[in-house]
Formats: sequence, structure tokens, C-alpha cells
Amino acid sequence: MYKKDELKQLKTEFWESFAAYCEVQPYLRGRRKMWVLYDTKVRGVELKFDLDRDGVSVALEVNHRREDERLEMFERLTWYKDVLEQDFPEGLVWDVCFVRESGEEVARIYARQTGADFHRRSDWGTLFAFMARQMYLLERNFMGIAEYLRE
Repeated sequence: MYKKDELKQLKTEFWESFAAYCEVQPYLRGRRKMWVLYDTKVRGVELKFDLDRDGVSVALEVNHRREDERLEMFERLTWYKDVLEQDFPEGLVWDVCFVRESGEEVARIYARQTGADFHRRSDWGTLFAFMARQMYLLERNFMGIAEYLRE
């Protein structure tokens, strides 16, 4: 088990190593900004990486504070399901009521890989490859429809 400061250091090393991995990927070269993440320009919609002991998720998260707005945006996203799932042969998981560890309720559309633990450095290559490729695809597909979702 890790102490709090050791876990913080491990997470820092993980994210720094992931950034270095992304810099050498041919399909990510020449990007002005590596990932859009919080800067989607669609209110209440963010792209996220979510790590835990069992694996990693690459998610499009709808986190409006008001439930009616969150549900409305999620429904609007379902109109573009074919576009969002392009290049995801197994599809994406559509969860209208995802509960974060903090207890906050959000809606999520995500791809998940299990069986790899970021605490094991030997799993980092597998996690990095999944995270970079899946976020690249999800971000690209989302940005293609983002202008239709802006209010």
C-alpha cells in the first residue's frame, strides 16, 4: 500500500510519462494542444481520463449541475451516436446516471479497459496506448459535432 505522498508522486510520474508517450506518437504530432479535455466550448461537457486500480476510462462527461440540463445534453448527444462511435468497433458505454467516487451524479459516454493497474509500472505501456488512441478518436469525433451542441 502506498502512503499519501508516495501515491501523489506515482501519479505525477504516470502523467509525465503519459505526456512523453503522447509527444512521440505520429498521429498526435503537430497538435497545438495535446488534448481538449475541459476546453470543449460546450457548457457542461468535458473529456476526461479516469484511472483506478482496475483500469482506465476515456470519457465524454456531461456534468451540468442541474439534472434537467444534464439529461437534455445527454439526449442531444444520442442524436449523434453514430458519429461519436465511429472507429469504436465495440461501441461506447452510454451511462446516463454515472456516479463518481465523490458521489456526484453525471452522464458519461466512455470506453473502458480493465485488467491494468496504474500502480504497476509494467502496465503503463498498455494504459498509455489505450488512453492516447481512444482519447484521440473520442475527441476527434466529438469536435466534429461540438458546433451543433453549443448553446
